[in-house]
Amino acid sequence: QVHLQESGGGLARPGESLRLSCVASGEFFSVYSLGWHRQGPGKQRELVAFISSEGFTTYACSVKGRFDISRDNTKNTPHLQKNNLKCEDTADYYCTRGTSNGTRYSQDYWGKGTKGTVFS
Repeated sequence: QVHLQESGGGLARPGESLRLSCVASGEFFSVYSLGWHRQGPGKQRELVAFISSEGFTTYACSVKGRFDISRDNTKNTPHLQKNNLKCEDTADYYCTRGTSNGTRYSQDYWGKGTKGTVFS
């Protein structure tokens, strides 16, 4: 049974930072890729970033250079450090588990999401 639980959402002003975490349960966690998706108001859900089991990272153009995805395999926890936040980063953020091949990521489990709001 795989369970993903996000935390760390909240309020921030433009230019500030937020850090998201995701506690994951399930066997062989370290062999899977992990990702973060988001869905903003009135927008489609999109992939923000993912990290392979070997630690290779891939980012959406909209967040590259501002967001940093990492993982702690000893605690089954992926993180998303969001820096220099912009109003358009306002969204529900979802942790996912999946597989990846180069720049392609396919998720099979989702968390329930955590809301991050950027306001000025």
